[in-house]
Amino acid sequence: MNVLSYMLITFITFLCMEGITWLTHKYVMHGFLWYLHEDHHQPKYNSFFEKNDAFFLFFAIPSALLFYFGLNPQINFLFFIGLGILFYGIAYFLVHDVIIHRRFKWFNKVQWRYLQALRKGHKVHHKHLGKEDGECFGLLYVPMKYFREKYQK
Repeated sequence: MNVLSYMLITFITFLCMEGITWLTHKYVMHGFLWYLHEDHHQPKYNSFFEKNDAFFLFFAIPSALLFYFGLNPQINFLFFIGLGILFYGIAYFLVHDVIIHRRFKWFNKVQWRYLQALRKGHKVHHKHLGKEDGECFGLLYVPMKYFREKYQK
């Protein structure tokens, strides 16, 4: 395989992670593992960390394993799938924890329309305090209605 093929595998994996994240969020986090995700919707503790933070392992462990098997005996496509998952994880951290929830006070002055609409969609997701009746389970995909609501004023 050539470099362009590996870059394409990484990019396609990154894009697929949005769908995987949506499914995991809707059916796992708001399903049978709600007890780990609940504190993200109903914060009860004055702690920097939440039980919800454990979900990074759902993606970090497969990514690390793909790196390992993608380097043995020599570099192969598995490495680049792991890289796509890692890049999505970095994007998730920056968008969700830094820009949306502002757990870190970086990028406080960002006024990009896309990020404003994304924050609106996530806010709508968090208005539901229980695991039922949720909406906007993805991270990077923003339904057009949040652009329209935000910018038709």
